[in-house]
Amino acid sequence: WDDADFSRGVGTTFYQEFSTLNTAKPPFVRDVEVKVRRYLRSSYSAAWTLKITWEKAPVHTARTDTRKTITYQAVLTTDGFRSYILMLYQDGGMQWDYTRLTSTNVLIGYT
Repeated sequence: WDDADFSRGVGTTFYQEFSTLNTAKPPFVRDVEVKVRRYLRSSYSAAWTLKITWEKAPVHTARTDTRKTITYQAVLTTDGFRSYILMLYQDGGMQWDYTRLTSTNVLIGYT
């Protein structure tokens, strides 16, 4: 989640927390559960989920070009024993030109 530059007032970051232990689950959390079950072929019931959205985030450094932006999300979820993350990118994937970054050892995802 590095190399986004919001210093020029372009783009925003926001989050929403869903604590669903012993409560009714909103449609977003049910959708996350379906994705985890489908990808991992296992049962899963979320107790807590966090959705972080970077909307129209400009690439670092924004002082050179604020026109190239990307919207992406990270969804962290746990049942209290297992934890997962979903990385979601707008259609077309990450559009930043990583060859113009100061560091070129760039990863999309997590390790």
